Amino acid sequence: MSSTLTVDFFCSLDGYGSARGWPGYWGKEGPELIDDRVRTFAQNQVLVFGATTFREFREFVVAFDEPYYDRLNELPKIVFSSTLKEPLGWRNSTVLNEDAVTAIERLKRTTDVPMRSHGSISLNRALLAAGLVDRLEVMMFPAITGRAGEASLFQDGAEFDLELVESTVLDGRTQKLVYVPHLHGTVPEGVGPRLFGAAMRGRSDHAVSGQCHRQPQQLGHRRRDGRHRRVQRQAPRRRSLGVRCRAGRSDVLDRDR
Repeated sequence: MSSTLTVDFFCSLDGYGSARGWPGYWGKEGPELIDDRVRTFAQNQVLVFGATTFREFREFVVAFDEPYYDRLNELPKIVFSSTLKEPLGWRNSTVLNEDAVTAIERLKRTTDVPMRSHGSISLNRALLAAGLVDRLEVMMFPAITGRAGEASLFQDGAEFDLELVESTVLDGRTQKLVYVPHLHGTVPEGVGPRLFGAAMRGRSDHAVSGQCHRQPQQLGHRRRDGRHRRVQRQAPRRRSLGVRCRAGRSDVLDRDR
């Protein structure tokens, strides 16, 4: 017996889950998007919430007339919280006052009903980092929220390699991207840009390895005080979108200076 966990994340093009002064769906909803939500929540599943998102949706389903909100009311829900107490004010809801990572790992082993978590940034960031998320569904809206953006799921989180399993454009403008996330490990050899020259054959470019290889440029001999002395200097630094090595570390160059 085993279950799966899907993290469901709405975001702008710059990766924010909400933005000050912008309406729900960033004002970009359409019939295909709403139909997708109806189909998504028609499935048999358990909804997983953190306390803040649970409180918000508990109010949303009463205040807003969305076609899939009745289904949210019907589905079983669990909320991780040390402050919420039953009755929770939203039917078919259960509070779990325990570590979410431990609980989800146990539920995945002991139940066979799929779980889905929407929103809940801190909760889902922890579940992703623990390697417990089987599917990551990103609904990317055509908006850049810039300094108004809030609730970024991926910023300052764990690193992942993503396997794309589904890609859909809804209403001609909103992208639904479904991934299988894999925690990022060692970079395979032989990937990324490669350096020129037979001497560097088989090595990854310094942009991947994080190492710079500078060869001193000899300028010949200069006479000083009656003696010959060999003079060397470093080759000039390249101003490009590459990597600069300084004091044993690599710095990304964002632009020509």
